[in-house]
Amino acid sequence: MRKRYCIIALISLAVVILDQATKTWVKANIALHTEVPVIKDFFSLVHVRNRGAAFGFLDRHDIAWQFWLFLAATVLAAAIIIILARQAGSSEYGFFVSLGLILGGAAGNLIDRLQYRAVVDFLDFSLSGRHWPAFNVADIAICCGAFLAIILSWKRRPARKA
Repeated sequence: MRKRYCIIALISLAVVILDQATKTWVKANIALHTEVPVIKDFFSLVHVRNRGAAFGFLDRHDIAWQFWLFLAATVLAAAIIIILARQAGSSEYGFFVSLGLILGGAAGNLIDRLQYRAVVDFLDFSLSGRHWPAFNVADIAICCGAFLAIILSWKRRPARKA
């Protein structure tokens, strides 16, 4: 197996393990729809299920097709990651890490969707009474991976001639 795919696979596996371990702990220790304050008026652990995408987009119980949409999106994302990995230079290790983070996060959330038809979210931040939508380790990995990929793509882009 080529080094690039090993990097992506190992990072993805680490993300899935961490994501699923934290979700297992939350499901075992926090009742569904319960909030446990950690830092008053700033950070709480919660146990919620999100049938939608990021920020609760399409989180509706009166529609069922969003499950299939997000399943297809995950499969498409995995295919794109394989294509991007194949096209990248053999020494773009940071880029392979970013792809592993994205793939691991997508896989972690896919596991939840297959089990519950929803994603387990548990990190809840608020400021001045305004809540950021709850999220999880998989979401963090996806965001960090995408951010890293964008930064690395800017760095490798050749400078324009004046």
